[in-house]
Amino acid sequence: MPIGNIVLLGCGGYIGSHLLDRLLREPGNKVFGWDLEHRKIEQYLNNPALDFEESNIGSAYARQRLEEQVASADVVINLAAICNPAEYNTEPLRVLDANLFDLQPVLRMCAEQRKWLIHFSTSEVYGRTISSYLPDESFDDPDLYVLKEDETPLIMGPIRNQRWTYAAAKQVVERLVYAYHRERGMPFTVIRPLNFFGPRMDYLPGHDGDGVPRVLASFMAALIDRKPLQLVDGGWARRTIVSIDDAMDAVMAVLQQPERSQNQFFNVGNPDNEVTVRELAELMRAVYAEITDDPTYLEHPIHDVSAADFYGAGYEDCDRRMPSIEKAKALLGWTPRKSLRTTLLETMRAYHETYVVNAAAPPAEATGPAVGSEGAR
Repeated sequence: MPIGNIVLLGCGGYIGSHLLDRLLREPGNKVFGWDLEHRKIEQYLNNPALDFEESNIGSAYARQRLEEQVASADVVINLAAICNPAEYNTEPLRVLDANLFDLQPVLRMCAEQRKWLIHFSTSEVYGRTISSYLPDESFDDPDLYVLKEDETPLIMGPIRNQRWTYAAAKQVVERLVYAYHRERGMPFTVIRPLNFFGPRMDYLPGHDGDGVPRVLASFMAALIDRKPLQLVDGGWARRTIVSIDDAMDAVMAVLQQPERSQNQFFNVGNPDNEVTVRELAELMRAVYAEITDDPTYLEHPIHDVSAADFYGAGYEDCDRRMPSIEKAKALLGWTPRKSLRTTLLETMRAYHETYVVNAAAPPAEATGPAVGSEGAR
């Protein structure tokens, strides 16, 4: 079923490129896409159903064009973000600009014209669990760690821990969205992703980019380059991981059922796929041994590193992200299907084919903000 005219901010990033796969598959959809790069969507640049602008949405030009596009839109989807934990400490002003201030004019446009806004937030708005502040730090009571969209308090660390810059900016946007809904009647849907894993997720440092990507790409680069996998503070933080395919099923369910999805907040994750980051590293070793048919990867070295050494001063981690997905099940009829091992096998095989088998990584170039998904560090 076609959606109609869609403004898609962040269409060239990881999640945006996968969402374009779905939207452009459906005749009758017209996408007005924005991003700072196009490498992941080159196959669509000549598609008449995509009107692509390679520009920062914070520019004066973008605001004028967006006014016109929003006026004709059936839905506006925001995936534009800087969402790399390595940048939260080192470039907090840039993170705040991209995730909050550049977006404010778009929110006002949607509110003034009462356009449906689907905003991709982050599970990081939950911050740390209540359990993490208790003396024994146990997880005996689910009410103290399971993340519920409409009930769980949002607990950020102190200001000096700039790791929370991204989460705080995303939380303020959520509050702005809800305020525009209550005061101006703007319809909205907020999606809180919990670690969408799949092909095209990130660059690999030393291959087609520099710096520190999110955990999947960091571990993949280490495996491919035969370097130790580095675990921040022992890798005891817990994460749940959901396949990008399952996640896109959820997003399409949101788009196709506005009467059920509007004015709601949704966790999109897979509670069955929970691991510590240490367990993730060990599982990725085993999966890569299978992909390469090289058993030496089963003993690939794993080293511990402090958060201060890896990310710099001011880093603080979320202890656990265990989502409730009961709302998505009840309202959207959505349930994730792919296991953690299947998700890793599909994702890692795609990386292996791109960076090893085909050796087709493009030359490094300046990239814009990462879009649409937070990592699992």
